[in-house]
Amino acid sequence: MKYAENKVSDIQIAYIGGGSRGWAWTFMTDLSMDASISGTIRLFDIDEAAAKNNEQIGKRLSSRPDAVGKWDYVTCKTIEKALTGCDFVVISILPGTFDEMASDVHLPERHGIYQSVGDTAGPGGMIRALRTIPMFADIASAIKNYAPDAWVINYTNPMTLCVKTLYHVYPEIKAFGCCHEVFGTQMVLKNICEETFGLKDIRRNDILVNVLGINHFTWFDQASYKGIDLFPVYEKYIDEHYEEGLAASHENWANSTFNCAHRVKFDLFRRYGLIAAAGDRHLAEFMPGDEYLKDPETVTGWKFGLTTVDWRKEDLQKRLDRSHRLASGEEEIELKPTGEEGIQLIKAICGLDRIISNVNIPNTCLQIPNLPADAVVETNAVFSRDSIKPLMAGRVPENVKALLMPHIENHERILNAALTCDRELVYEAFASDPLVKGRITKEEIHRLADDMIANTAAYLPEGWK
Repeated sequence: MKYAENKVSDIQIAYIGGGSRGWAWTFMTDLSMDASISGTIRLFDIDEAAAKNNEQIGKRLSSRPDAVGKWDYVTCKTIEKALTGCDFVVISILPGTFDEMASDVHLPERHGIYQSVGDTAGPGGMIRALRTIPMFADIASAIKNYAPDAWVINYTNPMTLCVKTLYHVYPEIKAFGCCHEVFGTQMVLKNICEETFGLKDIRRNDILVNVLGINHFTWFDQASYKGIDLFPVYEKYIDEHYEEGLAASHENWANSTFNCAHRVKFDLFRRYGLIAAAGDRHLAEFMPGDEYLKDPETVTGWKFGLTTVDWRKEDLQKRLDRSHRLASGEEEIELKPTGEEGIQLIKAICGLDRIISNVNIPNTCLQIPNLPADAVVETNAVFSRDSIKPLMAGRVPENVKALLMPHIENHERILNAALTCDRELVYEAFASDPLVKGRITKEEIHRLADDMIANTAAYLPEGWK
């Protein structure tokens, strides 16, 4: 990297999963809108053609006169070439295909077990982890060998187990996981503030929060806006809007795969006293299966949706078509802020800024002192030159800790199961998962796990076969 006044150039970023038709375009968009950093994006993907396509998209974007951030994009044939000499590593991969994910998400439905996302918790999240962990073990080894001092940013789910694997294989790694779910809940609070006080255009970053929990099951125990404690405001709003949910979401949730009316958040606040800080689709999967995800009718009543894999496949085809249009110049990427913070974090680590954002890293500093030190937790951290320092988030209340611990314990089981091909640990994890626990027999758990493992066998090590 080369430093000049208020600028850093010649930054080398290795993008693992460089053929991405989602996160990569978001990343490119934000890079092109910031004139203070520049360099080279090294795209590596097992689908080299997809990486080549993004190379063309990136070059076209960077050549535009309205793109003030100037980056070169190159496709690397090997991970060694992508990593050697890089300053940052971005990981954004799809572990397997949507055919495997169809089994992850929908096979448990034969037992009445519904999952609204299926990539983090529940049987689907655990089986996805079994094929993801070996990939991340290989990536961690490659980083150790070729880029031991690089900063590593992960966007892949299951976030917690991806980050946990990176540190398990290479304890000295400088890795963290980025997730935008917290931003969404800050937006909920922003909307409530604007509606309650008759304000306009509150900035999301002016909603100050203390973050604690695990990825996709995060919580706020403090929230304020310009000195106003937002907990009483939130509680009053819930009392007035509990049945219909957030006013700004009334018309959107039913016609969207991702939107919700935030009724699950509202209910969790009433029950546990903290603000649950993720989308309702994610939050529901961490809770007992006879609650928010009991059946599709119950889901509809809580005003969120089940994200089907058929929808994902249709969406992928649309993104593939768009990829060709972007590469050929038939369509241009719109230059507007994406709302993500990855570029701001890179700038801070380069020394251009100092910011606070939520991050997924091991709890080794006991930033949440009543959770295990080897758990990967999500809290705020200070990002500054070549440094990430987690902030002390404080203890989680015991009633919330009781919700978190089954998942934290399952993270350890699934990591060990993936690394040792231990089927018994998968059975134990299934039986302990709140979506499954007490709802099906031991024999049914074994058959379900065996069938789901068989359906993803092409992406598992030989030890599973």
